[in-house]
Amino acid sequence: MSNGFRTADLIAAKRDGRELSDEQITHFINGVVDKGWDDAQIGAMLMAMYLKDMSARETTTLTKAMKNSGDQLTWPGNWTNVVDKHSTGGVGDKVSLPLAPALAACGMKVPMISGRGLGHTGGTLDKLESIPGFSVSCSAQRMCEILEIGRASCRERV
Repeated sequence: MSNGFRTADLIAAKRDGRELSDEQITHFINGVVDKGWDDAQIGAMLMAMYLKDMSARETTTLTKAMKNSGDQLTWPGNWTNVVDKHSTGGVGDKVSLPLAPALAACGMKVPMISGRGLGHTGGTLDKLESIPGFSVSCSAQRMCEILEIGRASCRERV
């Protein structure tokens, strides 16, 4: 129990339809990230959030807390042509694989962060790594170097 919040109390509050404070939502995300909440508790909170809905403020706070919970890539200030194409998954890579090089050919910088094994067809990384010599394991610095020379870069989400 850090910040004076008890896990069970937060779950019960949301289950009972109460609005959570910014601090409570941030506490939840921190607990997920640092493994202070177990899977059953996370599932109970997510179910309560889904069934009892969230206010616009709660949703905004949750989104920002999730964004701030991990590493964030930053780009040089003079880069005005950085674009992203993100996928929620599905069968195949009908858009991601052809779009990134097409955008790079048009002068855009396309840093793609992707996952593995996201379905029976495999993730984008799994497909790209089947190309001999293609590497998806690069540092943030190396990704910037690749993008600086005008290419698309696909990096493993860690």
